[in-house]
Amino acid sequence: MSLVAGALIAGAAAAEPQVEVLHWWTSGGEAKSVAVLQQEFSERGGTWTDMPVAGGGGDAAMTALRARVLSGNAPTAVQLKGPAIQEWYEEGVLSDISDVAEAQGWAGVLPEAIAAHMKCDGAWCAAPVNVHRVDWIWANAKVLEDAGIEMPTTWDEFNAAAEKLQGMGVVPLAHGGQAWQDATLFEVVVLSLGGPEFYRSALVDLDPEALKSDQMKAVFEQMRTLRGFVDDNFSGREWNLATAMVINGEAGFQIMGDWAKGEFVAAGKTPGEDFLCASAPGAGFLYNVDSFAMFEVSGDDKIAGQKLLAELIMGPTFQETFNLNKGSIPARTDVSLEKFDSCAATSSQEMAQSAEGGSLLPSYAHGMALRGAQAGAITDVVTAHFNSEMSADEAVQMLADAVANSM
Repeated sequence: MSLVAGALIAGAAAAEPQVEVLHWWTSGGEAKSVAVLQQEFSERGGTWTDMPVAGGGGDAAMTALRARVLSGNAPTAVQLKGPAIQEWYEEGVLSDISDVAEAQGWAGVLPEAIAAHMKCDGAWCAAPVNVHRVDWIWANAKVLEDAGIEMPTTWDEFNAAAEKLQGMGVVPLAHGGQAWQDATLFEVVVLSLGGPEFYRSALVDLDPEALKSDQMKAVFEQMRTLRGFVDDNFSGREWNLATAMVINGEAGFQIMGDWAKGEFVAAGKTPGEDFLCASAPGAGFLYNVDSFAMFEVSGDDKIAGQKLLAELIMGPTFQETFNLNKGSIPARTDVSLEKFDSCAATSSQEMAQSAEGGSLLPSYAHGMALRGAQAGAITDVVTAHFNSEMSADEAVQMLADAVANSM
C-alpha cells in the first residue's frame, strides 16, 4: 500500500474500504477486465459491491446514476468520461481525489490531453483506466483470405472489398443498429474523409460552415454506402454480437473501437492470424478514455474505499493487466507494452504521433468531445439518416439546424 493510501485509510478510523461501483462493462472481455480490479480491491482488504448496467454506450447506466443521485444515495464510484465528469462536478456531487493523484504523481505519467479530462477546476476528480482508440477496422483474416482481399487503406478499397464479400454471400459490415454505434461509424468517416482539422471544426468546435459543407455531404454519402453493406437483422444488435459475427466468419469487417479486440481475445483469437486490425483510412486518432469519478459519500469506510480504488486504478500493475484484457492501451505512458499485441503497439505509436502532430482528437460519439445536448442532437440526425432514404443535402441541413437548436 502506498504511504498516502495507508495514511488516508488509517486516518479513516482504520475503516474497511467499501465501494459500490456503477459501470457498463458487461460483455465477455469487459467483464473479465473489471474482475481484475475487483480482485485487487479485495486483496487489499476492501469490499466491492458491483452495479453493472448493460448497454455498451452507457446510456442506461447514466439513467440509473441520475436516479441514485436524485434519491441522495449516489454510488461511491461511477464509470464516467469526458465532459460528463465536469457536468456532475458542476452539480456539486464529486469528491476531490487530488491527495492520491499528487502522491502518485499522475501529472507526470498521463498525456496532457487525457489529464485535462480528469480535473475539475484544477483538482483531480476522476482516475483514468485506459485509452481506447475508436477509429479501427477489424476483419476476419480467413474471410478476407478466401475472398482474395487485403485490408483496405482507402474508402474506395473498403467499398470494393465489401461489394466482393456481398457477392460471395458474406455480410460485409457487422453493425448493431443502436444510436451510439451509428454515431461511431459517422465520426470515423468524418475524421477519415475530412481529416483532423475538419473533424475538429465539425464535431468539437461545431462550426456551422463545416456542418453544412460539401465535405460533410460526402461523409453522409459514404454513410449511405455503408448502410448498404449491413445485414437486414442489424436493428438493436449489441456491439459485441456484431463482433461475434466477425469472429465466427459470418461477416468480414467491423468498424468499432478497440474494445472489440477484447472480444476477439476472450474468444481465443490471435491478432494477425485469426483477425486483422487497421486504423481507418486517413490521419488522426480518435480517443475514448474510460475513467471513474468518485461521488460525494459519507462514512470513513466509503471514503477509504474511494482512495484505495483511485490508487489501484492508476497502479502500473492494474493498468497493464486491465488493458491486456480490455483491448485498450494504458493511460499511463510509463507502462511497458512488452506483453501487448501488434494492434496495441500500433495504437500506442500512432497516439504518440498524433499527440505531437495535433491530431489526437476526442471522440464525440463516446462522450469525450461534447456535452450531452449537442452530442445527442448530432446523433439523432445521424441515426435518422442511416435508417431512412434521407439525402446528404437534407442531412447536412438537418445537422446544422439540430446543433444550432441544442446550444
